[in-house]
Amino acid sequence: QVQLVESGGGLVQAGGSLRLSCAKSGRTFITYHMAWFRQSPGKEREFVAVTSPSGDSTRYADSVKGRFTMSRDNSKNTVYLQMNSLKPEDTAVYYCAAGPYLGQVASQYHYWGQGTQVTVSS
Repeated sequence: QVQLVESGGGLVQAGGSLRLSCAKSGRTFITYHMAWFRQSPGKEREFVAVTSPSGDSTRYADSVKGRFTMSRDNSKNTVYLQMNSLKPEDTAVYYCAAGPYLGQVASQYHYWGQGTQVTVSS
């Protein structure tokens, strides 16, 4: 069984920063691709970023490229999402996910966290 627990969400003004964390327990962390998705009310879950098991390959959605940075610390079984220059349109529930591929589609991921709310005020 794999469990993912996100933390670090909150309320921030536009232009501010937040760092999200996702701690994984259960099966070996290092074998999974880890991703961040987000979902706003009335919208589908949207890809944000994904990193390979070693962390040497990372991809981002165009909407966050240059502002968000994803990283992982395999010694701590944790992935991070550093979010800078936040915009009101970044407001969403952010989910951590684990799966076997470096994918950008939610259905490719087997395990999900409960989500953490990020609210960016204008």
